[in-house]
Amino acid sequence: MRRALSVLAAACVLGLTATACSDSTAGGSSSGAAPEGSVDPTASLKGVELTMWVAQNSVAQPKQAIEAFEKATGARITTQVIPDPYESNVPTKLASGDKPDLMFWQPTGSTLPFVQPAKNLLQLDKEDWVSKLGKTEQSLGQVDGHRYAAIVTSPAVLGVYYNKDVFAKAGITAMPTSYDDMLATAATIKAKVPGVAPFFEVGGDKWPLQWQVQAQMTDLPQSFWDDLNTNKESWTNKTIVDAITKYKTKILDGGLAQKNYRTGTFVDQGKAIMDGTAAMALNVTSLQSEIQATNSTAEMDEKLGWFPIANSKANAEYSPDQTNGVVAFNTGDTKRQNAARQFLSFWLGPNYPAYIKANKLVSVEPSVPNPDGLPQTAIAQAKALSTATGVFQVNALTAPDMHLALADMIYGKKTPQQVAQAAQDQFQQVLKARGISGF
Repeated sequence: MRRALSVLAAACVLGLTATACSDSTAGGSSSGAAPEGSVDPTASLKGVELTMWVAQNSVAQPKQAIEAFEKATGARITTQVIPDPYESNVPTKLASGDKPDLMFWQPTGSTLPFVQPAKNLLQLDKEDWVSKLGKTEQSLGQVDGHRYAAIVTSPAVLGVYYNKDVFAKAGITAMPTSYDDMLATAATIKAKVPGVAPFFEVGGDKWPLQWQVQAQMTDLPQSFWDDLNTNKESWTNKTIVDAITKYKTKILDGGLAQKNYRTGTFVDQGKAIMDGTAAMALNVTSLQSEIQATNSTAEMDEKLGWFPIANSKANAEYSPDQTNGVVAFNTGDTKRQNAARQFLSFWLGPNYPAYIKANKLVSVEPSVPNPDGLPQTAIAQAKALSTATGVFQVNALTAPDMHLALADMIYGKKTPQQVAQAAQDQFQQVLKARGISGF
């Protein structure tokens, strides 16, 4: 998903019991399944029927893989759309006893626990496709030392889309190499290209509000996250409060965003960066997908550039979403569990080149080249991924809905300190509900 996935927190605290959100109920995660790593991806499965849960925005994503698998094996896979908010409704359905065979799910340590992987999911530690994944992709999809998610698409990459013509008019030839450098570039654009907003911010859809803050959090050491996850540190850490404050004072209050930043939408952001009414948009790969839906690769390459940014260097961040990971459920039906494993082996095996070509995706397997026709922004992101650092959804045991508190801030309902405190309160509440030691 494009938004921060810790909206799950509300599902756990408000819709489920602490036990339902806990991962402490051990189950036979791979019981009844075929020996791992011994799957024939095209073996006949005539008569086998599987169900796959998908979100409203990912319903078309597995279509090519499903159709090719059905043709190759005789199996049938029915997709079931889970209404938005996907991240809240999925745990609620699971808590009621309903289970699919397969499901899209964000493959991070902060979100996998919400579907109780040790109890509900098949372990995928030794599947034949694991070794084919790239370094970053191999680091995803694991909880407590076991793999529970297949990584079928590259995680979203956070960086800056920019309009080439606006940069040229402002005389900018070197890309920013730090967050403060980017703010200086924005100030130059404001001064030299009147009528163009240096940044386009998305208060209307809320979820992209987090990215300006996340980019500034990249100098936090691993020790901070270790301490945060053991309740020895807090989201009210000065670095985080300062990042929120800088976003408010320098960009929003400082006139570096478009006038309607409180109501600007994700779709509007894509249009503005393409037509040059805005110079920059700090967002993840989903913005690229949005622009691709209405513009050709040639049009994008002509108008758009992309550069990575972090607080003190020119590095990108990666942000997994639910279309990156596919999990298989421990249903107790051996035939269906084996078929689910086979589908994943097929998807990431003989079918993978056709899948990424049909969907115009960057490859997650170094041995499989990217398809022709990708925009240059996509290629730049793929190159940046190898040195990218994870966003807080990757680093924290659960990721608070900071974007919602930031939305309150832009309407004057919260101060930067209160935004950070809201994140801390939610973080502690969810981990306490999950029964995590120390909370």
